[in-house]
Amino acid sequence: MPGTGCTAPYLPGFRPTRFRSDGKMRSGQIGALGHDLACFLEALDLDQVSLVGHDWGARAGYVVGALFPQRVARLVAMSAGYATNRADVQLSWPLPHAYWYEWFVATERGRRAIYEDRRSFARYLWRSWSPEWEIQVAEFAQAADAWDNDDWPHITAHAYLHRWGEAQGDPSYDDIERRPLEPAPVRVPTLVLHGARDGDNLPETSANKSALFTAEYERIVLPDVGHFPPRAETPDQVADMIFSHQGGG
Repeated sequence: MPGTGCTAPYLPGFRPTRFRSDGKMRSGQIGALGHDLACFLEALDLDQVSLVGHDWGARAGYVVGALFPQRVARLVAMSAGYATNRADVQLSWPLPHAYWYEWFVATERGRRAIYEDRRSFARYLWRSWSPEWEIQVAEFAQAADAWDNDDWPHITAHAYLHRWGEAQGDPSYDDIERRPLEPAPVRVPTLVLHGARDGDNLPETSANKSALFTAEYERIVLPDVGHFPPRAETPDQVADMIFSHQGGG
């Protein structure tokens, strides 16, 4: 809650994270992300937290809000809607166009590209996802440092392949993956923020989802904003919305 501090964990595969076992599957599946976040909260004995996540972080937050809500007071999810984990979910035609890179990594050439040329790959995506944002060189370089981890390309590729049913998941997360198929509703008060000009997770991906939330729910579409509202696009506005959602100032 406001005034108690902020903790920002890395997602798996981002510097400086590491796996304790070489044999552990480098999984990017949503169940793994949610499980890691739930374990993180438990390990630090964090209680009644306000979870704030962007894209993959939002997806992890949805899992915790649905399956492990006991430690969560509120959730703010940005640039990603809550959805089932079914790979056969119906898509509008603009979505496969926006998600071209997720199918690109189904090829050996695509996987090699994100391993060998991850910075230019990511820079192209950033520009296409938020075409109006003038990305500063130093800001991009700071983010890119987190990708200098040998696990990052493997986890990234697996996340996309698993999402569309092209790769098996880690069996240790089978129960977590199975429950959102129902789908399991998010059981904590939730605020969803989505840029109207998001070129990646199009705004339609978070629309008409109120039935998947059993507590207070609000969705705000930010005009003239792309995929990165918490960064250079509308950071002050987003910060104000987060504190307002928490009941703070």
